[in-house]
Amino acid sequence: MMIRTIAAAAVLVSAVVHLYLWFDGVKDQGTVGALFVVNVVAGIAIAVLLVMWHDWAPLLLAAGFGAATIVAFLIAATVGLFGIETDWSWYAWLAFVVELVAVVCGALGLAREGYVGGRHRAHASA
Repeated sequence: MMIRTIAAAAVLVSAVVHLYLWFDGVKDQGTVGALFVVNVVAGIAIAVLLVMWHDWAPLLLAAGFGAATIVAFLIAATVGLFGIETDWSWYAWLAFVVELVAVVCGALGLAREGYVGGRHRAHASA
């Protein structure tokens, strides 16, 4: 349960950072502004699922959320995303670290709880 809690906190912090940035002006940046809202809603939903639903899906969602958000940021920081370029400020570092934590905790949680190849280990011998 500790890994799920850490993953939930990580995706929630990422959602809060994106909400902060949305209010700080990203809301006026067209597609990127809308994607930040999706990130906030998804982060909150995944955090709730991680602590309320003890299945493999929330762990996979946490890892995917972290990975997708990192990739989107790296694109925005290097070549631009939908015409928007960003930099490595304090909030970018915070989000990057917690999204990396979400990826690691999601993967560790899947391994630790025995989910391999989409099947729970307890059912693998059946």
